[in-house]
Amino acid sequence: MTERPSFDNIELSLIRVLKTLITERSVSRAAMRLRSTQPAVSAQLKRLRMLTGDPLLVRTGNTMAPTETALNLLEPATRLLQDADRLFSPRAHQRGFEPLQSRTTFRIAASDYLDPLFLPELVAHLKRVAPQVRMELLPLSGGFDYRRSLAAAEVDLVIGNWLKPPEELHLGRLLSDDIVCLVAEDHPLVRVAPTRGWSVERYLASEHVAPMPLYSSAQGASPGVIDEHLASLGAARQVMVRSAHFSLIPLMVAQSLLVLTTGRLFCSRYVDALPVRIIRCPVPFPPLTYYQLWHELTHASASGRWLREQVRDVARNLATHGMLRRKGVAS
Repeated sequence: MTERPSFDNIELSLIRVLKTLITERSVSRAAMRLRSTQPAVSAQLKRLRMLTGDPLLVRTGNTMAPTETALNLLEPATRLLQDADRLFSPRAHQRGFEPLQSRTTFRIAASDYLDPLFLPELVAHLKRVAPQVRMELLPLSGGFDYRRSLAAAEVDLVIGNWLKPPEELHLGRLLSDDIVCLVAEDHPLVRVAPTRGWSVERYLASEHVAPMPLYSSAQGASPGVIDEHLASLGAARQVMVRSAHFSLIPLMVAQSLLVLTTGRLFCSRYVDALPVRIIRCPVPFPPLTYYQLWHELTHASASGRWLREQVRDVARNLATHGMLRRKGVAS
């Protein structure tokens, strides 16, 4: 029978090392994050292996990967550290978040679908109101499990669009936008759309450009709200190009017969700068709704509440200004 380790042998700092090693997946990077040395972190990893009876990190090629036991330990370790912070820093929580003095790091995972100006505006705003905070902006890619990352406190906030946001997460609605098509200004559809010759059948048969599937979970990568809705109607479009660089897609559209289907706010940012036009979409799509998602772990956090308020205000200001400058649409 395995003997349980004594709590006298476990310091809170060792729990922090455990969490950092699992999230960084590297002894050297963990040492940098902890402001320690590689030999010291290696010695702490050895202690953790003895205490857990598990290797925790194993080498796979040139990288290190966490074991299943390590991944299972990540959330309880995160909770323990946050509980300790609340336990030993009660006055900080009573005082609330002080943006001018804070040196915290906010980690935000977001797509650039909402508006190409959104992330630059958010960064500029946060630097004005909280000049000493740090930000890490992560992409919502097909290999990024945002639900696990929120549960492990690896990110504070996730921003994107979903037909059905996950029920276990808190959400805040940022804005809704109608779905349109962006095409080159000399595309044949620019002449067809106003005459009602732009049918669902012609839309589906057109050559489309779309983003790579975004954000993954235990159920796999999401194909995106456009293709999810088409599938619910028993339809599918002809996607000829998929790009991981969404902000470059309007440039592709301007020089081809490709059709981009997305929100009007995003498309409106390009009609003055590129030879492109916005036309109506013949498929009846529900509004494209953008949310910010967060986990119960950070729901009551003063800094988390403050960050969500800033994100909400920046998104809504951009949406308001975008509506004021919308161009005419062929319909």
